[in-house]
Amino acid sequence: MKKYSLVATAAMGLEAIVAKEVRDLGYECTVDNGKVHFKGDEKAIARCNMWLRTADRVKIIVGEFKATTFDELFEKTKALNWQDYLPVNAQFPVAGKSVKSKLFSVSDCQAIVKKAIVNKLSTHFNKTGWLEENGAMYKIEISMLKDVATLTIDTSGHGLHRRGYRVGQGEAPIKETLAAALIQLTNWTPDRPFADPFCGSGTIAIEAALIGQNIAPGFNREFISEEWDWMSEKIWDEVRMEAEDLANYDQPLDITGTDIDHRMVKIAGENAFEAGLGELVTFKQMQVRDFTTMKENGVIVGNPPYGERLGDKPSVQKMYQEMGQAFEPLETWSIYMLTADEEFEEHYGKKATKKRKLFNGFIKTDYYQYWGRRKRD
Repeated sequence: MKKYSLVATAAMGLEAIVAKEVRDLGYECTVDNGKVHFKGDEKAIARCNMWLRTADRVKIIVGEFKATTFDELFEKTKALNWQDYLPVNAQFPVAGKSVKSKLFSVSDCQAIVKKAIVNKLSTHFNKTGWLEENGAMYKIEISMLKDVATLTIDTSGHGLHRRGYRVGQGEAPIKETLAAALIQLTNWTPDRPFADPFCGSGTIAIEAALIGQNIAPGFNREFISEEWDWMSEKIWDEVRMEAEDLANYDQPLDITGTDIDHRMVKIAGENAFEAGLGELVTFKQMQVRDFTTMKENGVIVGNPPYGERLGDKPSVQKMYQEMGQAFEPLETWSIYMLTADEEFEEHYGKKATKKRKLFNGFIKTDYYQYWGRRKRD
């Protein structure tokens, strides 16, 4: 099979986690800002879409070159082998972005790339006039960065955070990809208790269950590249069969999600049911200050309110204080909290073992990590 230059895009701060996932699938890779580069065949495209829990998308890099004039952009785009990817009737909208480049007009870059691809396909397929765009969809992007043009085709379609189980959500739901990353940054293993005391629509708890039973995050959804004639149905069947074979549905799990809002608890339960995990995750209404447990060696992961609106800050910081008091007896538990509040440690009442900078959407946050003393059996 042909080898493609591939890139898994990632939120800032998650590149190393995405790279580990790519390597775990058997592909060597290099890391860049927001990107993980690797090479792979058609099966690699399908497997990475199926299995990458923390990447945003998987894209094919069709070409990369310097371009400081629109003529240069046109000619170099036209010189690429678009016929290897796009059939004559392909639908191919062109998106774009430009940063620190002489070609700063995104709309002009998009139009020129579109025109160059039409020209190339028309010549190759000996077509005159307009191309009928009534076939499979190929989403193309022109990215200009410091006068270097990168042309890619998106193989995922909807972002990889769209697992297919979220039937309801709250006001500011955490992305499934970030939720999975928060879990992978902990020391949790499926034989240990897991809790999210700010579960909202249940995303962190559900992602933990998927990880705990090694269920592929893409198992319940479709991908845009499934419609491409050179991505055979046989490949997708094999990849889905592999995902089914590797899932460990017999792994018992002890996962709990709690939230102060009973409506969110109900939504979380519905989302878990949609994910096929309704019996595996327990959701209940509870304030964090009431959290108690006799279990040992557990892990708590939470994305609490940040108190971004000025009037909310005092009540949120009081809640951090109550949380610190509630968690203080949990000596064998490891606790991980994501928040944008830079005074979190002061209000929680304890300095973190470690903290890591992450972005929740466009919000700069810290992931505060408190490592518990592991009690041996």
